[in-house]
Amino acid sequence: MYDEIAEQAKTAVSELIKAANLKKDDIMVIGCSSSEIGGHKIGSFSSVEIANSVFNAIYPILKNNGIYLAAQCCEHLNRSIIIEKEAALKNRLEIVNVIPRPKAGGSFATAAYENFENPAAVEEVKAQAGIDIGGTLIGMHLAKVAVPVRLSVSQIGEANIVCARTRPKFVGGGRACYDEKLM
Repeated sequence: MYDEIAEQAKTAVSELIKAANLKKDDIMVIGCSSSEIGGHKIGSFSSVEIANSVFNAIYPILKNNGIYLAAQCCEHLNRSIIIEKEAALKNRLEIVNVIPRPKAGGSFATAAYENFENPAAVEEVKAQAGIDIGGTLIGMHLAKVAVPVRLSVSQIGEANIVCARTRPKFVGGGRACYDEKLM
């Protein structure tokens, strides 16, 4: 079961990096319900093993591409974000004081906190792409404008996934010209 979950997570992250055209120092937010992955109602069956399986599958891919992982906490921590302190400082994000746990922050955010080199908690990010695993509602942490992305995988374990990339807003009206590379 854990190997299949890991492979699905790897595929999703790899495909989203490509589809979103992510670059070094970009941020990918991931909200992950280990309960939903395991076939249970969100928030009812937090699994450290499932969360570690997903984290260990995706973190090396993101790190090797120079992309920061922003792990979204659950509603009990107001969906705060666990991110590398370096990313928080580079992006001028205000650091807050909280340490996630499986039942207060979620197992995935806990895995990130325990495995990052220098973890920090922040209240929000404006990520360039994201994966919502199991209905965790990551939209508040995506930059404007979010564009849905369909991947070859639609689930991780038993959890549905919804993915998005972002693009700059179009401004200027009908006579404006736009840079096609930014779309």
